[in-house]
Amino acid sequence: MIIDFSRAVSLLHDNDNFIILTHANPDGDTLGAGFALLCALRKLGKKARLVNNDPIPEKYRFLVSEGDDFEDGFVLSVDVADAVLLGNDVQSRYGAEVSLAIDHHSTNRLFAKESYVEGESASVCEVVYLLIKALGVEIDSSIATRLYTGCSTDTGCFRYTNVTPRTHRIAAELIEHGARHGEVNVRMFETKKPGFLKLQGLCISSLEMYFAGRVCVITITQKMLRDCGCGEEDCDAIVALSRQIEGVRAGITFKEKKDGTYKVSVRTHESLDAAQFCSAFGGGGHARAAGCQFDCMLDEAKRRVIHEMEKYF
Repeated sequence: MIIDFSRAVSLLHDNDNFIILTHANPDGDTLGAGFALLCALRKLGKKARLVNNDPIPEKYRFLVSEGDDFEDGFVLSVDVADAVLLGNDVQSRYGAEVSLAIDHHSTNRLFAKESYVEGESASVCEVVYLLIKALGVEIDSSIATRLYTGCSTDTGCFRYTNVTPRTHRIAAELIEHGARHGEVNVRMFETKKPGFLKLQGLCISSLEMYFAGRVCVITITQKMLRDCGCGEEDCDAIVALSRQIEGVRAGITFKEKKDGTYKVSVRTHESLDAAQFCSAFGGGGHARAAGCQFDCMLDEAKRRVIHEMEKYF
């Protein structure tokens, strides 16, 4: 059931013992929102802990805050559009128990008992910032830094077309609250592992162009990651690479997961809706950035994706 802002605030205000779920393969937005909300709820005298299916990547460890120990509680999710995105272990434990979903994906599948979704928000951290303010919590530097991280990472350091005037206003307010914006941006966008340049070179070598150069496909395998000493978190910059090529309208990245299946990330320009495209394969996301998953072999996954692209080109 879709709810409004005031109802979401009431649920946060009236409940205790919060179990906060983030999506698998966590990024800066889901972790920034989750840990910021955890800190805010604890400031209100409530107990909270964050649960994630996967290890938190090293680059995001500065966002982590210790939670409380309790058995059962009010389960909520942040930045999760579908229960399957929680990851197998977390979904099996909590997937059917989510009482509140806070999200910014217009493709949210309303898996929670109640859902507050702002599809026009550039990041879920924008939404969580407004909720925390409405709760009357004093936003300190640590909360502001966590929220700024999500705003920055989900907008490509405020470069993507999902950025709105409100995004900039909220970012400015977070800086006024003490967000360590310079440190965050250096860590997120200017610091790379030595092996990343090797990985980037391998990915460029894997480039495949379709439809007269308007569609670019990149492949990242587990072997490539191992050989370069990189992890899933190092793929974010690679995903954005294909769309930067002149003439490309859609960049598609096939990332092999540890179980041999493939996650597909789609980045587009305004002539193509990435979320609509990915919905053909049960995925979703945003107009310019979306994703889906395939359980088949790579060649078959590519064949299906390119066949679907024929409808657009």
